[in-house]
Amino acid sequence: MDNELKPMDAEQLREHAHKMVDFIADYYKTIEDFPVLSQVKPGYLRNLLPESAPLNPESLQSVLDDVQKKIFPGVTHWQSPSYFAYYPSNSSIAGFLGEMLSAAFNVIGFSWITSPAATELEMIVLDWLAKLLQLPDDFLSSGKGGGVIQGTASEAVLVVLLAARDRALRRFGKDSLKKLVVYASDQTHSALQKACQIGGIHPENCRLLKADFSTNYALSPDVLSEELSHDTASGLIPFFLCATVGTTSSTAVDPLPELGNIAKRYEMWFHIDAAYAGSACICPEYRQYINGVEEANSFNMNLHKWFLTNFDCSTLWVKDRHALIQSLSTNPEFLKNKASQTEMVVDYKDWQIPLGRRFRSLKVWMVLRLYGIENLQKYIRNHIKLAEHFEALVCEDPRFEIVTPRIFALVCFRLLPHKNEDGGNKLNQSLLDAVNASGNMFISHTVLSGKYILRFAVGAPLTEENHINAAWKLLQAEASALLAN
Repeated sequence: MDNELKPMDAEQLREHAHKMVDFIADYYKTIEDFPVLSQVKPGYLRNLLPESAPLNPESLQSVLDDVQKKIFPGVTHWQSPSYFAYYPSNSSIAGFLGEMLSAAFNVIGFSWITSPAATELEMIVLDWLAKLLQLPDDFLSSGKGGGVIQGTASEAVLVVLLAARDRALRRFGKDSLKKLVVYASDQTHSALQKACQIGGIHPENCRLLKADFSTNYALSPDVLSEELSHDTASGLIPFFLCATVGTTSSTAVDPLPELGNIAKRYEMWFHIDAAYAGSACICPEYRQYINGVEEANSFNMNLHKWFLTNFDCSTLWVKDRHALIQSLSTNPEFLKNKASQTEMVVDYKDWQIPLGRRFRSLKVWMVLRLYGIENLQKYIRNHIKLAEHFEALVCEDPRFEIVTPRIFALVCFRLLPHKNEDGGNKLNQSLLDAVNASGNMFISHTVLSGKYILRFAVGAPLTEENHINAAWKLLQAEASALLAN
């Protein structure tokens, strides 16, 4: 009984945490030994684990043994240096340390009084980031706006859409909900559609305007203006415009200055989703891609994608925090306290969907302090340089083509077919399946203008040039085999 694990004991924590850190460090040392994409079949784990939880405690070692034998095979290794799918999900030493410290405090910081440091550190580090991105002063906590950490960009777009909806309903009346219209390109993340569903916006009033190769898949201001003219003439009410900096399919960048002017003219809420590419904008040479943010009501980026900050950490800035608070605030008796009632403090529960929230600003603070801005900029630039290298390799092989201009660290490319039965879609899907089934790399796809496109996103913390070269050799070899058949 003396060795039984207690709910909390400093020395037992020290012993077990050391073992866990060693286990994790060994995992990172051997991460290249695993198939990047899990090769298991659906339901594999059910047969490997008992049907009910253990009645008596088991040792940490027995659990770790099961992780190695039973969990590892079912893990897709997002931190592998040969992971090039979707967009990256960065972990780092600093991010880990921040997560550990957050877990140690385990505060539920929904209001200032529940842990003043959790609220105030979040305000400070988001002001630091806003200054690093050269966001307008309106987004700083010293004014009417401020920043808040959400879980994901999906939560961010939902809360600002609700704020925009309620602002419009106050102006046009509660019965105008069925007339409210949302605008974005068809390249915008599907999170916007989900936000509309949750927010009660009629599906037919979510305008996803077609973007094509003529604008490199960015939203055309002319197409938007034409749609707005038609809708207003029909008695509808435009109230929300979402622009993207770095779309999911191809990293397209919507023209923010022009879109901002249109939003201002129609008095719409203008939201910018820079979930992926926002991180690159800490580099002066890429800051140009958020020019026009001055007209935005809200701006969002995911630190957990490309900023060495472990998931989850999505930063959202708003120019008018009271718009969020009016939509999301609740004030039951059991949460009332003197600090909140003086209105001298921020209560982040009123800026988000859930009540509870984690002390996520600790890991952002750790990342900014332990790496520093210059090293973070070097990190971003290195991935873009590696993507340029991959792009050059593709261009050297006449069997392949680059589909859209590379802006950041995503390369969109495809294998050209010998015969043009379906435009090479099946051929490229077969190539994707072949390289992923090898276990040596993992890429994902998209469809642009009806064409099946391969996406190669560089961004894992351990990726180096040799991993890019190995991935390209595998792609060439599998392409040769497919074309031969």
